[in-house]
Amino acid sequence: MLTVERKALLLDTLARDGRIVAKDVARRLRISEDTIRRDLRELAGDGKLIRVHGGAMPVSPATQDFTARRSVANDSKRSVAAKAASLVESGQTVFIDGGTTSLALCQSFPEALRAQVITHAPTVAVALNDHPGVEVLLIGGRMYPHSVVTVGAMALEQLDGMRADVFFLGVSGIDATAGLTTGDAEEAAMKRAFLQRAAETYVLASSEKLGTTARFRVAALADVTAAICDGDADPKQRRALTKAGLAIVAA
Repeated sequence: MLTVERKALLLDTLARDGRIVAKDVARRLRISEDTIRRDLRELAGDGKLIRVHGGAMPVSPATQDFTARRSVANDSKRSVAAKAASLVESGQTVFIDGGTTSLALCQSFPEALRAQVITHAPTVAVALNDHPGVEVLLIGGRMYPHSVVTVGAMALEQLDGMRADVFFLGVSGIDATAGLTTGDAEEAAMKRAFLQRAAETYVLASSEKLGTTARFRVAALADVTAAICDGDADPKQRRALTKAGLAIVAA
């Protein structure tokens, strides 16, 4: 079998099964695992998949830049955002992560909401400017342009000592095995810092993120309160996440 044919088969397997197990593919094709691993390395280098121990997983579309992500799964994001907004009670302190679903969350808040929001996303702060009852604390630091959030030592120092009733966490990938992941190490550290300082954490799990992964682990599924998923999310992925111990809140 030619290399191009093997790679096409690997991508077909990934699309069908949601992951590639290198030893299983090697056995089926009667070739060495080293050959499959080489193909996976090259496909990963082309941005077609993410290599994990023993095989590969799909690349999350949420690893695209902020502008590109604004056109992905918008119905799902609006559904998840509306449910998330309904969980916020008057007078609470809320951590809101960056991202396009977080922006939809801000747009879902009622104008009469009275709350304090702490965020490291300028887009979130601006979106809440029309809510007179919402006090916004914007954390500064080095701007990470991919997600339009601040990260780094300065941002972490400002967050130190803050506490919130609830944190709405945005991630790039949500998988039963890989857990919660994102595409940048410093952004992952910032998300963990928010999570550790919140009484409850809800993952904004729009449908395109389920069953995908990114390069840096944010947390295990057991570290969060629940994930908010829309009703059209892949039932197979939802069952896998539930079996892995993640509570699901239906949007």
